[in-house]
Order: sequence, then structure tokens, then C-alpha cells
Amino acid sequence: MQISGSRPMQKYQGSCHCGAVRFEIETDFPELTMCDCSICRRKNALMVKVHESKFKLLAGAESLSEYQFHSNTAHHYFCKTCGIYPFHRKRVTPDNFGINVYCLEDFDPEGIPVRQAVGARMP
Repeated sequence: MQISGSRPMQKYQGSCHCGAVRFEIETDFPELTMCDCSICRRKNALMVKVHESKFKLLAGAESLSEYQFHSNTAHHYFCKTCGIYPFHRKRVTPDNFGINVYCLEDFDPEGIPVRQAVGARMP
């Protein structure tokens, strides 16, 4: 049964700008998220939450740089070569990744509800 507004479960491939980091996710895009925390405001990413079992790093582990701040719980990953942020391991739900949907191939976010996350006020 498909929930109204969601898409069927599909696999998508994504990458950083230079292609060194490549990954695959499986999701039905129930919603997208924008966060107002200090790092998300600056990177202006639109994210989808994906359980770690639905995420696969295909290439580029050695090309990833990790950044942590504040509580040092979330893990934000960037390509060392091109600087693009493709994903992060989430703070509140560490068994999930936040995937930057602008890094996905052949994906159009139109029509998917966007939820504003309130990261700036997290303790």
C-alpha cells in the first residue's frame, strides 16, 4: 500500500561533484528535510532520511573527510577533492543517514513535502 504523496520504494545512485564518492540509497521519499542549524544553513542542503540498511557506499571511503561540532554526535561527510557534502550520519537517529538529494542522479524533488527541522535549538 502506498501512502498518499509518497513514491514507490526505489534505488538511487548519487555522488559528490568530482565523482570520487559514490553511493546508493533505497527510499520512497516520504518527506524531505531542511535544517536550520549552523552547518545546514551554510550548506543549504535538502535531505532525505535513510536507514543505514538502505545506504551503500559504492566508492570513495578514502576520499571522505569527516566534520563534527557541538555535541560531536552527528558525523558530516565531505569529499576531500571537491568539497561537496553528500551525506551525514544523524545525531538524533544515529542508525540513519541524512542524504543530500541534490547529489542524487536523475532525481527531481518536486511534489515531495519539505519539513523544516529545528536543529538550531537542539541542546
